[in-house]
Amino acid sequence: QVTLIESGGGLVQAGGSLRLSCAASGRTSDDITMAWFRQAPGKEREFVAGISWRGARHSYADSVQGRFTLSRDNAANTLFLQMSSLKLEDTAVYYCAADGSPNIHRIPSLWDYWGQGTQVTVSS
Repeated sequence: QVTLIESGGGLVQAGGSLRLSCAASGRTSDDITMAWFRQAPGKEREFVAGISWRGARHSYADSVQGRFTLSRDNAANTLFLQMSSLKLEDTAVYYCAADGSPNIHRIPSLWDYWGQGTQVTVSS
């Protein structure tokens, strides 16, 4: 069992930056793959970025490539998402996900553990 707690969401103007954090507890090891998804009102949950816990592989959605950066602090079991050059269309609830698979899946149903989500609102 893995418990995930997100933080760092908020209101930011377009072009600004935010850093999200996801603290993991429970079954945490080098073999846990983690990712961020987001869900805007009326839309499906979509993949944002993922990282193998050993950090060897990163994967980003095309829509955030070059603007968002994943990093992790293994000692603190925490995953970070640095978001820069934010756009109105980045507004969504952002969810942290974890899974024991070595693969960074882009399909939400393939992930075993989810956080409660944190709201990110980008204003003009």
